Amino acid sequence: MSDDCLFCKILKGEIPSTKVYEDEKVYAFKDINPLAKEHYLFIHRSHTANVNEMSDESPEQIAEVYSGISKFTKENGLVDSGYRVVTNIGKHGCQTVFHTHFHVLGGEQLKGFGS
Repeated sequence: MSDDCLFCKILKGEIPSTKVYEDEKVYAFKDINPLAKEHYLFIHRSHTANVNEMSDESPEQIAEVYSGISKFTKENGLVDSGYRVVTNIGKHGCQTVFHTHFHVLGGEQLKGFGS
């Protein structure tokens, strides 16, 4: 964990969050600035800065996060209507918190981009 990382502070209980999912490796909570009716952030308990770093250092963590997303979306009815998973990398990708995180958006028809 990183002492100055916002999401690490959430994991340590220093900053409150609205937990929606938790297992031994993954934690998920509601986004405080939702971009969809349902907008959650999934993070691994181990700190990496972005998905490229996670892939290089501990690629199994990507599978652990996606396993958590799969369990959560099945248990909460998002699978039936569909949802989107997004991760941002760096300034041009609009990453604002440098702890690898995956946005899960759904609960309504999302605007499309690309196929």
